[in-house]
Amino acid sequence: MSELPHGVVRLAAERGLTDLVPIGSGLEFQVFRAVTPQGTAVVLRTATGDRFQSNANDPDVDTRALLSWEHAVTAHLAGYGIPVATPRELTFGDPDVLVSDFVADDGRGAEPYLLGALLRRLHEVPPPAAGPVADEGLPTGRLVPVRIVRRWREVAALVPDLPAPPPVDRLAAAVVDRPHDRLLHLDVRAANLRCVDGRVRALLDWSNALIGDPALELGRLAEFALLPENGIDFDAVSSGYGAGVPDDPAAFWTYRLDAAVMLAVVFLSEAPDDVLGPLAVDRLRQVHDRWLREIRR
Repeated sequence: MSELPHGVVRLAAERGLTDLVPIGSGLEFQVFRAVTPQGTAVVLRTATGDRFQSNANDPDVDTRALLSWEHAVTAHLAGYGIPVATPRELTFGDPDVLVSDFVADDGRGAEPYLLGALLRRLHEVPPPAAGPVADEGLPTGRLVPVRIVRRWREVAALVPDLPAPPPVDRLAAAVVDRPHDRLLHLDVRAANLRCVDGRVRALLDWSNALIGDPALELGRLAEFALLPENGIDFDAVSSGYGAGVPDDPAAFWTYRLDAAVMLAVVFLSEAPDDVLGPLAVDRLRQVHDRWLREIRR
């Protein structure tokens, strides 16, 4: 218990929570499991470090705002029957903590067709009144081009022979006419799925969510699927979703470029990997070449 954050230990004691143990940690948040006086398992989510953080993909992170969004969006989705870790309490202090239901997992992952059907349901739910934090105050159709270029420059600082970033106006032109009105998770991978018998019992971690084009979700999934550890069969998920590759290749490959440059930043800077880093840069070049072909058609 002495190795646990003092503030989390104090909050657990105040709530009568027992058996407090760490169960996960990421770039911005750490998660603990505990048991309520009634014997129900819960999770406590709190910032890994300071409230305000910065990284190469997201230079201005307010973890309190992200916890508030997580609380709002999961409460909203629970009301529509979308499987989430239902929130119980959000408290601000030292530290800020979101307490949610613990959701069991059998370790066998999601059946991809069923995952696709769930994402289709998600995209049909009206977005919550609260706005996502990841949008940086911009409509998604404007955000995606801006962050592609910003993240591209982060990669270029580490890969000197990378081509110049795509022009923002060309990126924007590829997505401006798309529908940008659906709630998207945008971090669908094995680490964020709690499953039993192949069915998703909770979609976790809504930090990257946006209100945008469903094709953005599919484009990101297509790139995530290239990494085996993400546990995604893109064709099977698309079949369950009810649509294959979107019929707007320029937009779809713009969205894949958004995913590819994000992953390159992750494996070069945020979680440096001597193998995955160079592979991610090679993939970024490939996606960029395909994007160029599609916008020239």
